[in-house]
Amino acid sequence: MRLKRKKRDFTDNVLVPTHIGVIMDGNGRWAKKRLMPRKLGHKEGAKTFKKIALAGKSMGVKYMTFYAFSTENWKRPKDEVDAIMKLFEDYLDDVSSFEKENIRLIFIGDRSALSDVLQEKMKHAEEISRDFDSMTVILAVNYGGQSEICQSVRKIAKKVKNKELGIDEINEELIEDNLYTVGIPPVDLIIRPSGEMRLSNFLIWQSAYAEYYFTDILWPDFTEKDLKNAIETFSKRNRRFGGI
Repeated sequence: MRLKRKKRDFTDNVLVPTHIGVIMDGNGRWAKKRLMPRKLGHKEGAKTFKKIALAGKSMGVKYMTFYAFSTENWKRPKDEVDAIMKLFEDYLDDVSSFEKENIRLIFIGDRSALSDVLQEKMKHAEEISRDFDSMTVILAVNYGGQSEICQSVRKIAKKVKNKELGIDEINEELIEDNLYTVGIPPVDLIIRPSGEMRLSNFLIWQSAYAEYYFTDILWPDFTEKDLKNAIETFSKRNRRFGGI
């Protein structure tokens, strides 16, 4: 009898990044191409978020940060912003898929501008998943990299003012310890779909040595295969971190 050759696992062939950042871009354009309201593009984008997060876990990624809503996104039409906020609430009402997968949820960004209901749901999702350890998914909501660094500096400045800290004690590690992402490893790979080639104020500090992967695919059309392509591309990069 002829034996079947065991299929090689995807991770046998590639170096999987520990932390991937994803800029979920192109939802509005996806909807516009189909003559649909922009908010329906965001609804499809939310479905893609779930699929890609679970795909990342299956490939061995330990941390994935998704750029869900930036500090600049408030400039969008009110009905679109309201629809996005409603999507967040609906998602947090149904996090069972992540609970079953033992995935921890963390939210980063300035929560003060969000509704009390949304803030409470975010807090609850973090609390019930606190001890889950198969993967950590970080959602950046009302987040901006520059404002994150500013709030870190303000915390440090307050300690200096109160004479709890000396100026000479300020270093990179101290700044990192006061960021939203304290305890989370730096980003290895940033993925941005939709054809745009910029960081857009996303994880500026954490991406100091990240690799970048850009694609013309709009976020709602982004698939597990596309994630694999991004990871394979990353695996071929020569990361020297300033060395030779």
